[in-house]
Amino acid sequence: MPMKPLAGLFLALACVLGIAATGSVFELAYGDPDLGVTATRAILGACLPGTVLALLVAIRINRPA
Repeated sequence: MPMKPLAGLFLALACVLGIAATGSVFELAYGDPDLGVTATRAILGACLPGTVLALLVAIRINRPA
């Protein structure tokens, strides 16, 4: 089954947010983050639920009727 274009966009968004969350975890784990602790925690806090939400939306959009 081919992927719908909108589902592909949400899947790409989930990938980008997941990469940002992973980078934030490593920044916080290894000491002094480049953007500061508060900003890095905010990025992590926004990216974790955003990743899950974007992935679920992509799955729902691409589900057959």
